[in-house]
Amino acid sequence: MPARPPVISNVTTAKLKAIGQHIRARRKALGISATVVAEAAGLSRVTLQRMENGAPAVTMAAYLNVIGALGLDLGFTLPSDKATLAPEQNYAGWIPARVRLADYPALKLLAWQVHGTDELTPAEALSIYERNWRHVDVSALQPHEQQLVEALRMGLGQNANHV
Repeated sequence: MPARPPVISNVTTAKLKAIGQHIRARRKALGISATVVAEAAGLSRVTLQRMENGAPAVTMAAYLNVIGALGLDLGFTLPSDKATLAPEQNYAGWIPARVRLADYPALKLLAWQVHGTDELTPAEALSIYERNWRHVDVSALQPHEQQLVEALRMGLGQNANHV
């Protein structure tokens, strides 16, 4: 039985589908059947089909086996709009692993009921923002806090657009 897929963002879902489309396009361009590619990569045809459809439960090792079998290379690059940023600049859309209350004044005010911690998970921070948004003075938000809220909404799949 396959593992349960992890909870993933809409951005990650789109990237998995794009990878699957690239794999399918390469396989078809080479004129190779799915069965042959699957056998060369050491997996089943069904797993290859799930991969080409962007299924999140397919292991990274399986993706790398197929990429290698098709003669492709996996490279990492910054998105084109981020590639020219200097290292010291903040990357818009970046979600921290932990959100320090001291760094975000509005969040700190909204999280008055949270005791015993100076940090929140991104999901906890977004939940507090969303539940208490009516109390936020948007015009007083610092730019880095506006970026955090936007990044949390984008990365965690929220569609609300308050900022």
